Amino acid sequence: MPIKSNLFIFIFYLKLKKISFIAILFILFCAKIIAQEETSIFVEGVFQGKNIFIKNPFSASGIGFCVNDVVVNGNVTTDEVGSSAFEIDLKVHQLKIGQKVEIKINHKSDCKPKVLNIEAIRPKSTFEVISMEVNEDGVLKWTTKNEQGRIPYNVEQLRWNKWLKVGELEGAGDPDVNNYEFKVSPNSGKNTFRLSQTDYTGSVRLSKSVEFISQSCNVAFSPAKVSKDIYFSCSGLETETQYEIYDKYGNIIKMGFGNKIDCRNLKKGAYFLNYDNKMSEFIKK
Repeated sequence: MPIKSNLFIFIFYLKLKKISFIAILFILFCAKIIAQEETSIFVEGVFQGKNIFIKNPFSASGIGFCVNDVVVNGNVTTDEVGSSAFEIDLKVHQLKIGQKVEIKINHKSDCKPKVLNIEAIRPKSTFEVISMEVNEDGVLKWTTKNEQGRIPYNVEQLRWNKWLKVGELEGAGDPDVNNYEFKVSPNSGKNTFRLSQTDYTGSVRLSKSVEFISQSCNVAFSPAKVSKDIYFSCSGLETETQYEIYDKYGNIIKMGFGNKIDCRNLKKGAYFLNYDNKMSEFIKK
């Protein structure tokens, strides 16, 4: 083969090798770009005077640490993220106790940082009741202070020798004074109410109970031996009341609020009936 032809083949080979090398570099560059793509972790809670600690691993590409930056309530922080662990300083943002906190942790997609103390911004039940009463219109009013986060208040009533949840109202979460109102459905005679909150720990915080006497007349039911419906009345007039029906094994069969109960689907036998402020029995024929 002529020398000129061999030289041409050699030059073509070198160009091909160069193209392949450039292609490999391009693929590696693209892989690096993909590895550096950003994703985010979102954390929400309320400020309780404490800071957040982050575990910050190396990027899987080996270039720098995982976290790129941190945003608190829309503002990029000045926290030093170039270490294996760092602190998000929430105090510098001039937050008030109980104020909502939204944290966005931007990090490389090939790794994942970890929030070490998420409980630091989880709302806790710390309310203190300043006053609580039920007025003549059946409205439960209460005033609190020292709340640290929006946690629902459960309104509970002592009825039939047990505490029943009769309503729920969202807490304001403000450490200053908060005022609430909730319309209750009192039974005749003595009524007892209290408040409860359950925070992220599962702990239940209770208020002291408050009592008042309702002037409404006593509710009665009929018949004692029922084939279709049970009716509730007061001074000969139909009236509504809260009720529960249990079988002889203590299983709850029906519960609700109304002026009658449809009993046609009950099996024959004896049942326990709780209504108004009374505990009674009836027979299903």
